Amino acid sequence: MADYYQILGVSRSASQEEIKKAYRKRARRLHPDVAGPEKVDEFKAVNEAYDVLSDAESRRMYDLGGTDALRGGGSAGGFGGFADIFETFFGGMAGAARGPASRGRRGQDSLVTVTLSLRDVVFGVERDITHTLAVECETCHGTAAAPGTEPVTCSECDGAGTVQRVANSILGQMVTQMACPTCHGFGTVILTPCADCSGQGRVRGTSTVHVQIPAGVEDGMRIRVAGKGEAGVEGGGPGDLFVEVRVSRDKVFHRDGDDLVCELEIPMTASALGCSIEIETFDGPVTVDVPEGTDAGHTIKLSGLGVGRLQREGRGDLRVVLNVKTPAKLDDAQRSLLEKLARMRGEEMPAARLVQQQGGFFSKLRDKLRS
Repeated sequence: MADYYQILGVSRSASQEEIKKAYRKRARRLHPDVAGPEKVDEFKAVNEAYDVLSDAESRRMYDLGGTDALRGGGSAGGFGGFADIFETFFGGMAGAARGPASRGRRGQDSLVTVTLSLRDVVFGVERDITHTLAVECETCHGTAAAPGTEPVTCSECDGAGTVQRVANSILGQMVTQMACPTCHGFGTVILTPCADCSGQGRVRGTSTVHVQIPAGVEDGMRIRVAGKGEAGVEGGGPGDLFVEVRVSRDKVFHRDGDDLVCELEIPMTASALGCSIEIETFDGPVTVDVPEGTDAGHTIKLSGLGVGRLQREGRGDLRVVLNVKTPAKLDDAQRSLLEKLARMRGEEMPAARLVQQQGGFFSKLRDKLRS
């Protein structure tokens, strides 16, 4: 006598949820599309066990008397007659409405990583990305059938995808509907699978996708390209391609939101006297005007030279933070000139004082970077 609990690999005290999980696990492993035709009998046994144990009443009868109790002769005119009528009006209609299952299964999504420079992020960029994935079989064009052939209607279920099984029980005849074991619910059978793809409709290959990456993307963002992922099984639709962005570090500029920030080192004399300095930006050479008497940490804003705004018009700004370089080594003539300047300004012996934090250099620099 078959032990349905042993077939599903569960204990007799298993819950309905445990029975369902065990059935799904074994059915996937033993499905003829996965395990081959030699596992058909085991696959049928798993389905039979689940049909009995998934129903509370049939499970109770099985627990009381095994498979003999399920076959026991109940009155065909009592509950069995009602079961037949119920199946005729509801089970049959439901099966017809549901129809055979589609062979095609959607392909999986794919993920690739692309590394961008900060310049690419500022302006946006287009890339051709080549990656390896499942692509449609060129021999059968995704049908999974050998060239010149096509799936034929299943003779067991006549294309319905489902079959009905009648079992006698102590309550009468029980009519159940299940996926056709011959066509596995598809309603058709592929008699001659494509040899090049082993009846999958897809093979491993490479694909090149042209991707437009907009300005303003950030490190770690993913761009979805619909329909460019893995090819589906047996003609199913393709998945999507996701392009994950990685931004490399720039030697001069760093990003702060939609702004770019850089540091410009100028000599002490240029800070005191003022000057105009040409710097190289992503937009080419640009002149920076430094006012006389500029303190270290002062920020000069160049409008519209920052990062392109994602899904918005315009660009951020370029913020140039000034770093005043104080000379560390002076010759005698230079020292003499600076001492003379100090005397003229009354600074040859400045009074020592601590500057409050909110007005100090580091505070100003922090505030400038945050502004």
